[in-house]
Amino acid sequence: MNGALIETALSYQRAGRFDDAERLYRQILRDNPKHIDALYLLGSLAFQRGRAQEALDRFDEVLRAHPGVAEALSAKGAVLSSLGRHQDALAAYDASLATRPNQPQAWSNRGNTLLALGRSMDAVQSYDRALALLPDYPHALRNRASALVALGRLDDALTSVQRALQLAPPFAEAWQDCAGILVQLGRRDEAIVAYDRALALSPSDAALLYGRANALSILKRYDEAIRDCEAVLSSHPDYPYVRGVLIQSKLQACDWGGLEGQTEQISRGIAGAQRVITPFNLKALSDSPAEHLQCARNWIAHEILPAATPSAPRAGRTHDRIRLAYVSADFTNSAVASLMAGVFEHHDRGRFEAIAVSFGPEDRIPMRMRLEAAFERFIDVQRMSDAKVAAALRSMEVDIAVDLMGLTGPCRTGIFAHRAAPVQVNYLGFPGTIGAPFMDYIVADATVIPDGQHIHYAEKVVTLPHCYLPPGDRRAIPERPPTRQEAGLPASGFVFASFNNAYKFNPAMFDIWMNLLRAVEGSLLWLPENNAYARRNLIREAERRGVSGERIDFAPLLPDAGAHLTRLSCADLFLDTCPYNAHTTCMDALWAGLPVVTFMGNSFASRVAASALKAAGMAELIAESAQSYEALALALAREPARLQAIRSKLAGQRSTAPLFDTKLFTRGLEAAFMTMWERQQRGEPAAPFVVAPCA
Repeated sequence: MNGALIETALSYQRAGRFDDAERLYRQILRDNPKHIDALYLLGSLAFQRGRAQEALDRFDEVLRAHPGVAEALSAKGAVLSSLGRHQDALAAYDASLATRPNQPQAWSNRGNTLLALGRSMDAVQSYDRALALLPDYPHALRNRASALVALGRLDDALTSVQRALQLAPPFAEAWQDCAGILVQLGRRDEAIVAYDRALALSPSDAALLYGRANALSILKRYDEAIRDCEAVLSSHPDYPYVRGVLIQSKLQACDWGGLEGQTEQISRGIAGAQRVITPFNLKALSDSPAEHLQCARNWIAHEILPAATPSAPRAGRTHDRIRLAYVSADFTNSAVASLMAGVFEHHDRGRFEAIAVSFGPEDRIPMRMRLEAAFERFIDVQRMSDAKVAAALRSMEVDIAVDLMGLTGPCRTGIFAHRAAPVQVNYLGFPGTIGAPFMDYIVADATVIPDGQHIHYAEKVVTLPHCYLPPGDRRAIPERPPTRQEAGLPASGFVFASFNNAYKFNPAMFDIWMNLLRAVEGSLLWLPENNAYARRNLIREAERRGVSGERIDFAPLLPDAGAHLTRLSCADLFLDTCPYNAHTTCMDALWAGLPVVTFMGNSFASRVAASALKAAGMAELIAESAQSYEALALALAREPARLQAIRSKLAGQRSTAPLFDTKLFTRGLEAAFMTMWERQQRGEPAAPFVVAPCA
């Protein structure tokens, strides 16, 4: 009789008639309170209905009456794992598998638990045991891929998830994982195809739409990225980071509709410690250093610290030279590499052993080969996990680890969260605080971080004597620069230029620029050809302000950086942006002899051009406000003799100003590193300090 009732109850459970199934299981238990099948199935049903504690009680009843039942132990492990009790879940799986080792699902679930515990290598071994018993097990293959990603073995992870998809093509979660791995491998066009396959199976899935939006934005397919972000927000208005991707895509496309409302919602989200925008995407949106700090802290708390298992900083050890590791994905043709190449080459090898730790592409290009030659050790860690990279740096007894990326691009802040070195430094790649307790110092100068703003930085501020930006890779300026016609410009008329990325443009800056074009007859605005969306929208915005779109000239991207540098001299005046200034672009303009007009905001990113101008001895080009910025630019455009005098002065400064002296800058940076190291050797905590000017 009970057998027939069990079968009937099971059929109800499979059909989703949970109340009917539960009624029959309880009827059996009234007659036989220790009926093993009824207890087990009632526990399974409770778990299926989201009643985890009740399920756990039922499985414990089974095990009290019948100790060592493998199925009950395994089911208990699944419930414990769902409750976040992963260590207890692991013990339950181990007990189940000790009783009956040939359970592929138990081995796979055990792998999931190990992965949740951060034991990725052990998880892979557990999945491998499951696959040895059942080779065609798509869920084990998919989860194995996740463990391999955590280990930094992206190629192996892709192979594993692709095998899962061969076995089960209609597997949306595996397509999503595949897409994520392809994004990390830089194969973003393929990632879009994978996201499309996943969304065909689950069209309204917010995670899939968000992932595709991110990939589309990176591919500069901004209209499509905006569409996906808006689709997510229509059903999940608080979905993590989607507003940030939306606003970054709109800024990149110079699509400023609704910008003010989105900015207000983002500010509220940051204040509420929500995952609303990444710290980098906030840079062009906010001029508040307090808001940048809170945003960075939100990111670190949600995305970095939960996965970190930091080691305690090791006690100071004395080496013949300070072991200095620069950690970055940008050891290639990048702004950071261009700025830092000369510094790497000028390091005092008698005092410093410079080590490159690269997790970026292995491009065999001249810049990469130059950088490899500049370091005593060049280590590729692309396929290592954050924890393993940190462990490797500790085993090398690195004294100071410098994060050249901060919270930009494919950063790997987790390396520093695992405490890679006794002294950890945020420098150059990210104009602001990382907001993390594991970063000791930020290298800056007195302009980008004035004394009164130290409270907005989680790191201790190290103040260099001139500009925090390195002089960069200064190329020779040819005697005969290109003519305006060769640069694609009209032969006459005043040329205002702004070669910043499009996301740094905003309505307030554009208003000023259009005012200047209206005020200076025959003038034009020279901008980079960032993307087709930006070109279309900027022309539209100009015409809305009563300025013909023909007065904006778009410069094509030049693959040769030297050619771009020389064409800058065809412009008359560079107009900076705020709140995100020109950085490397400002340095290039000044070296090319092109004056840069800027004004300072409150945030780090809004004060960089002013710092460079001071170090170049050109402080007269720094305005006090947006209004005086406009007035200064207009005056220079209307007073040719004044502008020519400034250009002549700037040309002379190239041989004398600190901004252009790589050796001087390197000595100052080394003095900063030396002070950090000496404090650590004495057992003193990180503290702010000012580096004295070097002779």
